[in-house]
Amino acid sequence: MKLEQLKMFQLVAEHGTLKRASEIMFKTQPAISQGLKQLENQLGISLFSRKKYRLTLTDAGHQIYLRTQRLLNEASEIQQLSQHLARGVETSVTLAFEASFELTRLLPILETTQSDFPDTQIILKQEYMSGAFEALKQERALLTVAPGSPYLIESESVEALKIYQGALITVAAPQLVSRHPNMQSVEELRNEYQIVVQDSGEGSKGKDMGVQFGQRRWYVNDFSTKKTLILSGMGWGKLPSYLIEEKLKNGSLCKLTLDDYQNEMPMNYYAMKLKNKVLGPVASSLWANLTLPVK
Repeated sequence: MKLEQLKMFQLVAEHGTLKRASEIMFKTQPAISQGLKQLENQLGISLFSRKKYRLTLTDAGHQIYLRTQRLLNEASEIQQLSQHLARGVETSVTLAFEASFELTRLLPILETTQSDFPDTQIILKQEYMSGAFEALKQERALLTVAPGSPYLIESESVEALKIYQGALITVAAPQLVSRHPNMQSVEELRNEYQIVVQDSGEGSKGKDMGVQFGQRRWYVNDFSTKKTLILSGMGWGKLPSYLIEEKLKNGSLCKLTLDDYQNEMPMNYYAMKLKNKVLGPVASSLWANLTLPVK
């Protein structure tokens, strides 16, 4: 039994045709067919039913397919690890983080990484909303810190560990609040401008998340600009709690309390990496430090 035969088996099981497997492996269809027959002979069972146009797994074939997936994943991890060992430490490691995350929490970890691996560049990519998660899924970043939920994480083939819980708080400046002395509903803010940070990913494309129908709005591409506009009284919106603590204390900003709106949105931040993705020594160290229990 060879890994190449198992790869042929996996591809045909997933695509149902010899043609697609031959295209992916750059082999002829007869070569794929011969490889599968040899595998079946070695195992002493029929892996596929050949009664229909598309090849379908037999019951035994389905059980072998599940084991094959695990074996090929392990083989891939060994190959990745050997490549890392041959190259030594990485020249650069990219960490994407969602902009509402309090980056100062990572400074001790980044300092440790800088000290331990002075020749490796750490690239920090600030993303908004779904952008950080997409950077991980598309392998534009090896590691990500972003909001998530257990359901999302389990369904997206990522390994994740919760770091802490923050919040986005709906705020406005006193001069805007004074224009609505009896404000109870978000409807009363329809003619005020809601300041909205644009998604750097595709997750909210075509969707107006947290924006009521007919709401006047301005779009910005960072929280700093959003905070400046809200402080000036030109609009209202949600800001990360750590970014506005002092402003809430000194009265420069007011927390809105609306009966029909989510005034405070809890944000659970996770460190994430792709499952079955073998990390090099620098990324492994960074991941280990990211996922240490918070003291």
